[in-house]
Amino acid sequence: MPPVLDENVLIGLSTADDAAVYRITEDIAAVLTVDYFTPIVDDPYDFGRIAATNALSDAYAMGATPAIALNLVGYPGKTMPLSTLEEILRGGSDAASSAGVSVVGGHSIDDPEPKYGMVVLGLVHPQRAVSNATARAGDALFLTKPLGTGIIATAIKNGAAPSELVKRAVDLMTTLNRAACDAMLRVGVNSCTDVTGFGLLGHLHEMTWASGVGAVVELSAVPVIDGVRDLLAQDMAPGGTYRNLEYLENCGAMDWSPIVTEADKLLLCDAQTSGGLLIGVPADRAETLERELRAPGIPAAARIGRVVEDPERRIRVR
Repeated sequence: MPPVLDENVLIGLSTADDAAVYRITEDIAAVLTVDYFTPIVDDPYDFGRIAATNALSDAYAMGATPAIALNLVGYPGKTMPLSTLEEILRGGSDAASSAGVSVVGGHSIDDPEPKYGMVVLGLVHPQRAVSNATARAGDALFLTKPLGTGIIATAIKNGAAPSELVKRAVDLMTTLNRAACDAMLRVGVNSCTDVTGFGLLGHLHEMTWASGVGAVVELSAVPVIDGVRDLLAQDMAPGGTYRNLEYLENCGAMDWSPIVTEADKLLLCDAQTSGGLLIGVPADRAETLERELRAPGIPAAARIGRVVEDPERRIRVR
């Protein structure tokens, strides 16, 4: 993509941030993002809720308040009943409504495979937008949801996911990151991103690369959904998870402790849907943030590592 020259584009493509930030006035900036994907669960209503929650997450990762949204739909209207599409859209509408977001329109095309998501417009003060490119050495790293939804989604497709594990995954993927966003804004943090398709380490790599730092991740501190390791033992990791791991190893980003297993690596690279926030906070505010993240509605308050000085921008997992 060509470079963006508009001086009102405060955050664009160069840092691989979760959303663009465009200054409208001295006090208001628009935060714009889009996300959509194919179904990852069987229930169409839940699929709609998950897709909308996932799209809204990018705005929360920037410290913004999402305001309005547009639906994006691909649907095989000649081979699947429109009642199924109605359920998808109802799920998306309910998720948006729970976030105080109005769905004001959208666009649909005939598509042999169903797809759904949203364009989301949020608002933030131009000087208060949170970026993934501003992590600082010494920052503590926090994660607000456990890992494993990509593995569970693959198990669902293969008929190998226990019903209680599916319910847990749906509950997590439909939990808004609003409360976690509010917590980090109250405390004041240096950086943030949300953990989605590139996995925990993929998104951390974006953060370290854009910020010019390295990171240390404590494997034992990373939360994982109960039962996911059993599915991983059944070879239920999705293709995207393997590609995430391959990319990080090929680009020289990783420094693995010898005790880290292949299963551990796959978990840390698992392609998430509607995952938690990955937050970098100054060390002297870490305990305050941890207390704030223990509020209702936030699945995890896991201090998983720290940002370190490293001109090679590597991630050490130990």
